[in-house]
Amino acid sequence: MTTTSPQKTASWSVIAMLAAAQFVMVLDTTVMNVSITQIVEDLNTTVVGLQTAITLYTLVMAAFMLIGGKLGDRWGAKRAYAVGLLIYGLGSLITALSPNLGVLLVGWSFIEGFGAVLVIPAIAALTAATYSGRQRALAYGILGGVSGASAALGPLIGGWVTTNFTWRLVFAGETVVVLALMVFLRLIPKTAGHPSKLDLTGAFLSAAGLGAVVFGILRSSQWGWIAPSSSAPFTLLGLSPVIWLISAGLVLLGFFARYEQSMLDAGKEPLLDTRLLKIPPMQAGLVTYLCQQFIIMGTFFVLPLYLQTVIGFDALQTGIVLLPLSMALLIFALGGARLAGRYSPKRIVLAGLTAAGLSSTASAADLGTPRSPVQAAIVAAAQNWTGFYAGVHVGYGWGQQRVENDNPVVFYSVQPRGVFGGFQVGYNHQINNIVIGLEGDLSFGSISHRRAPQFALLDEVSKSTDLFASARVRGGVVVGDALIYATGGLGYARSRDRNFVGGVEFGTGWQNDRLGWVAGFGVEYGITPNLSVKVEYLRYDFGSWRRPPALFWGIGSDHFRASMDTVKLGLNYRFSSGPSPVVARY
Repeated sequence: MTTTSPQKTASWSVIAMLAAAQFVMVLDTTVMNVSITQIVEDLNTTVVGLQTAITLYTLVMAAFMLIGGKLGDRWGAKRAYAVGLLIYGLGSLITALSPNLGVLLVGWSFIEGFGAVLVIPAIAALTAATYSGRQRALAYGILGGVSGASAALGPLIGGWVTTNFTWRLVFAGETVVVLALMVFLRLIPKTAGHPSKLDLTGAFLSAAGLGAVVFGILRSSQWGWIAPSSSAPFTLLGLSPVIWLISAGLVLLGFFARYEQSMLDAGKEPLLDTRLLKIPPMQAGLVTYLCQQFIIMGTFFVLPLYLQTVIGFDALQTGIVLLPLSMALLIFALGGARLAGRYSPKRIVLAGLTAAGLSSTASAADLGTPRSPVQAAIVAAAQNWTGFYAGVHVGYGWGQQRVENDNPVVFYSVQPRGVFGGFQVGYNHQINNIVIGLEGDLSFGSISHRRAPQFALLDEVSKSTDLFASARVRGGVVVGDALIYATGGLGYARSRDRNFVGGVEFGTGWQNDRLGWVAGFGVEYGITPNLSVKVEYLRYDFGSWRRPPALFWGIGSDHFRASMDTVKLGLNYRFSSGPSPVVARY
């Protein structure tokens, strides 16, 4: 125990620090997106000006990410991480204090962007250097879950802070987090660098090429794509500057590829090993990732802009509307590793892109309908809980499974725990201030625990629950805009038992499908006539059962008893809520 405990503490400390940095990086962009109107008003600028700041931030990362990764190789990942954090924190402080758009561009778009190109590759490198095998997979899963969580919480945090205080407070908070990470930097293990000559020519060509392409796309709405607009600063052969910028960028990227190949042929170390781009799976992966980023990042920019400038939502309302999308990202980030273990990556990618394409088409069709700005008084209308609803949730579960045998030597207790996500559907009927209803939910996750049992034949046993559901009645009382309720019904769980000898799985294990009862309570609060958030506690009890013992365990049967507790945060959309037809669509 004493020999392994320090290692475990160090490992958790490292991933906690890296996850905190990851959270700040993702939170930053989401806050800027949901605070557009307030920042425009505060800095006395325009939406186009702030759009320029947001796009330039992305431009800096696109142009210099290769260089940032290469500097991490030369300096060592820890040093690059520390330098990047310092630069990022300085940019956050300047952003929080910025008096106008120009200072915001310097602090957020450029300084924070340069910090991010050092930190983001360093996080991946430090994770790979600190963990191996199953621990590495878990560490990357944690980082993915944190990215999903920050995407889910970012619009709400940014919206609430911006609406009730000021958007500057978020960036001031980022500065404090960065300072805290710098204080505990010593906990991250030192990584060795690989001194080599930086490919300056390649760095210039890649940055210039990517910069010209992205900047040209950025100015297309003002200057025109091919035919020049009246605001274009110049024309050449009757064509817009945009087409010339993009063409010049593509030419520079072509020169970059040829130069990098010449470096390889000469036995020198290039900025980018172009041989990687000739691997078919790599090509497919990069194209898929590009499509994914177009969909996700485009949605997170266009939708907040539409909701605030056309519909008239404030930052908090915008964050609430984005919450289902953000929570879906979190749920599938947490469950992605488990899906990858059951289905081929190709099937998962195709399913994801198909779903994204269909949902984007539906969203575009809906957004095309003109709307009048929504008045605050309509949003704050009294709650009507009657009707069907659907929603999503995330939560944390913990439980206990006890195993005993007729042979008293064989016994152990396992305490599985972990995060989960899923969805729920239901129907409510309100009579005065009393609400009764039915609800069904389905959750996916990894609530598991692996430990050594109280006998010598097996090194470790593992208990995990990856799917559970419930069908419940609920009844409660309405207090203002809140519904306080109790609930109970049937519960189901699918779990798996696995045994290990010498670190290798022994046998095929068992899959258990158990029915039991579930009961709990919760509070649901109506934010708008159609949107509500809830916090809910549920207790699952699956009783006890018998099973023949594993080989060599002894004679007699194994006796199992299992229970599980969960706490979850959910978001519901109600399909009918009395008057307020405008808000009802959102």
